[in-house]
Amino acid sequence: MSNNPKLETNPSQPMIYQIRIKSHLGSDWTDWFEGLTITLEEDGDTLLTGPVVDQAALHGLLKKVRDL
Repeated sequence: MSNNPKLETNPSQPMIYQIRIKSHLGSDWTDWFEGLTITLEEDGDTLLTGPVVDQAALHGLLKKVRDL
C-alpha cells in the first residue's frame, strides 16, 4: 500500500503554472503575457502565474520567456 496521495486532475481544465524570471518586468509586458498575472518579487525576480491550456501553449509561453 502506498502513502502517496492521489493527485486529482481534470483534463478539461487548464493547469495553473508559475514561471520565475530573474529580473523585474515592467507593466508594459502585461499584453505580451496576456492571461498571466505578473508579480514583482522582493528579491528582484518576476513571477508569471496563470492557466495554460495545453502543452503547445506552454511551449509557446516558454519561447516568449526565452526571447526576453
